[in-house]
Amino acid sequence: MNYQDTTRNGITASTLKVPGASLYYETRGSGPVLLIIPGGPQDAGVFADVARHLADRYTVVAYDPRGNSRSMFDGQAEAQSLDVHGDDAGRLIEALGVGPAYVFGTSGGAQIGLNLAARHPDRVRVLVAHEPPSMMMLDDPSQALAGMRELHDTYRSHGVEAAMQKFFSDNGLSEGPDHDEAGQEDTEQPAAPQFASTPEEVETFARVSGNFEYWLAHGIMPLSLYRPDVDALRGAPVVIGIGEDSVGQPIDGMGKALADKLGTGRVAFPGDHMGFAPYPDRFAETLHQALSGAGASS
Repeated sequence: MNYQDTTRNGITASTLKVPGASLYYETRGSGPVLLIIPGGPQDAGVFADVARHLADRYTVVAYDPRGNSRSMFDGQAEAQSLDVHGDDAGRLIEALGVGPAYVFGTSGGAQIGLNLAARHPDRVRVLVAHEPPSMMMLDDPSQALAGMRELHDTYRSHGVEAAMQKFFSDNGLSEGPDHDEAGQEDTEQPAAPQFASTPEEVETFARVSGNFEYWLAHGIMPLSLYRPDVDALRGAPVVIGIGEDSVGQPIDGMGKALADKLGTGRVAFPGDHMGFAPYPDRFAETLHQALSGAGASS
């Protein structure tokens, strides 16, 4: 059952009951439906700026994946399952009553999108999978897997903060604004693209930070170990996106390996793994072109 909650500033916030959980999602704009699947510990809020740039061309539906932020389990938290995530995305598209949808997923959300496209192809018009951590597509994934296991072990032995610092450092990512113990921004830290600036973004960052432990405990290994169904996806409308600043990084190799196995195109997106945050306008335009079939290259 679908519950309409509130509409504010042209955004409708809703909840969809699915087996074992309730999915929170936000809808804005008009046109064909574009479902956005955030990655890892992220939620719908991180795509607010991108959605604003696409709302004149699409009905943009961004949601919090099960276990993140406002998408709550009925009972205790459960380990992530890509099949469950894929079914959730399929049920959300079905509940929207629009037939096949355009789908964009990033990072772990790209893995969910690949599962959705393989197991529910009738729900997907085009999938753009942005920087999927498809390490199992590598000829030798042992080094990548060792890195993920080391991160998971860091979480278990030293806690969330140490693990997230390692994750951000290993991947060259910003944690968001740096703060000292008094809660003031630390201007002595190296300059980096700022994630949080407006009150809306500050609120989103706080929610996402609250998801770190669940992701480290229950998500990072299933998402990393997931092996996309190449046979089911070969010939499907799937495009692999890689950030311009990610070229030469491990995630670039994973994306290329997957694209080669699928025989599909790759599209260069602005920025790195989090390029949607500092470059929402360019990112949105690149996504639109990719969905339209333009700009893909092998």
